[in-house]
Amino acid sequence: MRVNYALAAVPALLLACGCARLDHYSAVPLTSTGAAQKGPYLGGTALPNGLVLVPAPPTPGSPAELFDRAGADQATRTPSGPRWELAAKDANLAPGRAAATFSCAAGVAISKERTPVLVQMIDRSSQDLGAATLEVKKHYRRPRPFMVNGKTTCTPTWERALRHDGSYPSGHSAIGFGVSLILAEVFPDRAAQIVARGRAFGDSRRICNVHWLSDIEEGRAMAAATVMRLNADQAFQADLKAALAEVASISNQSTVTGPDCAEESRILSQASGAK
Repeated sequence: MRVNYALAAVPALLLACGCARLDHYSAVPLTSTGAAQKGPYLGGTALPNGLVLVPAPPTPGSPAELFDRAGADQATRTPSGPRWELAAKDANLAPGRAAATFSCAAGVAISKERTPVLVQMIDRSSQDLGAATLEVKKHYRRPRPFMVNGKTTCTPTWERALRHDGSYPSGHSAIGFGVSLILAEVFPDRAAQIVARGRAFGDSRRICNVHWLSDIEEGRAMAAATVMRLNADQAFQADLKAALAEVASISNQSTVTGPDCAEESRILSQASGAK
């Protein structure tokens, strides 16, 4: 399904991560039929206060900042190859993509066609997860790695917009890790695999040269707080219950195996061993 967005001037895949200085998630994604998708569960003051939760970014010359630079240097030594390509794929946050990314980890094919209730719940939650980072991003306006080291990113067409969006904390990391925590509730027997994929999703931002390690780590902290808040929301709980029923009804017919998942596992295991 082709996806159009209400704000055509902003790159579509940047909307979900809060890029291009969006003050809130007012740009509601539209399906190809023009039907508006549901908005976030929380929003506004219901979101966790990131300025309370997240500390200031590392100061220049501190051990933490040097660690950030070392991580970026390691990532940009080989700006190509399978892990670089996977990082570019992980950057795609179009509706349905965040959930589908975890199909191999969950062992179940996740898609709008097979699991529409689950995908809609993840899409709505992703809006909250990304939005939770915005206040902190705007407060610190930390420059991104590619702005400091002058090297390319895995999404070069986004760089102009990313220059105007603070690096700290990472909205993509918050979304990826938060989605993994939610999916671990849906697929508890695959919790370790799913959360590991959520960690790798965040590390894709370092490999892409668009986020520092500390950005990614604090994105995970924002994700954990936001998921806890989502679990206290009645609408989210109702959708979670419906998603659990949906998955129970189709899990035996949509098991994911095969060369694509084996290749993803190989890429991620090699990348982990290289750190």
